[in-house]
Amino acid sequence: MSITEKKGFICDMDGVIYHGNKILPGVKEFVNWLQEENKHFLFLTNSSERSPRELKQKLQRMGLDVDEKHFYTSALATATFIKSQNPSATAYVIGEAGLINALYDCGITMNDVNPDYVIVGETKNYNYTSIEKAVGLVFKGAKLVGTNPDMTGPSENGIVPACKALVSPIELTTGCSAYYLGKPNPLMMKTGLKMLGVDVHEAVIVGDRMDTDIISGIESEIETALVLSGVTTPETLKLYPYRPKYIFNGVGEIMGGKSIKL
Repeated sequence: MSITEKKGFICDMDGVIYHGNKILPGVKEFVNWLQEENKHFLFLTNSSERSPRELKQKLQRMGLDVDEKHFYTSALATATFIKSQNPSATAYVIGEAGLINALYDCGITMNDVNPDYVIVGETKNYNYTSIEKAVGLVFKGAKLVGTNPDMTGPSENGIVPACKALVSPIELTTGCSAYYLGKPNPLMMKTGLKMLGVDVHEAVIVGDRMDTDIISGIESEIETALVLSGVTTPETLKLYPYRPKYIFNGVGEIMGGKSIKL
């Protein structure tokens, strides 16, 4: 089955659909193609900052009309995981509204005195005081959770620190390793396939990162398509012991189905 014959598309967002608030070339044509061909598609993002509604609105500002049901984030995966482990859990959270609201929706309440968890996601409100607080709570017994293991991410201004970079000072100070949700955690991929309603062999994952998107697909036995519009370059691709099934400069080339050779 060629990539254009696939029924289900699991697509990353940062570095695939946009950089910051800038839509990438070929994206409008790709999304139109998904809709016109009645493909099952899901934007599965490791970013925990925004809710599906906010992501829908962000794409609307870029001229794309995509329903909320087509989005799933690491914030939602984190909240679902915490609820499954401890439905009455409390948490100290370093993160944005998308993460906090997802936790609230799952019945997780905020607690900066004696929480069950310290949960860290992407945020621009990151400072020494929040790190110091988190470290103290982990030393007291709170379990450390990161919404995703991305060390860096793409932006309009180049590469920026991502979730794991924010969790690292807490890990290094306490000696505790965080449990990371988000890709390549198989819980994300299982949820994605369930939401799409397709079998493994009918799906493809499209992403810009070898260490999250592509390895997620390989370990879940889903075919993979790497786009070179985000973090991975032809040079860094050579550093990995595994390869994607397809390689494209951007998602706009997927409709043609012709993978480039590197």
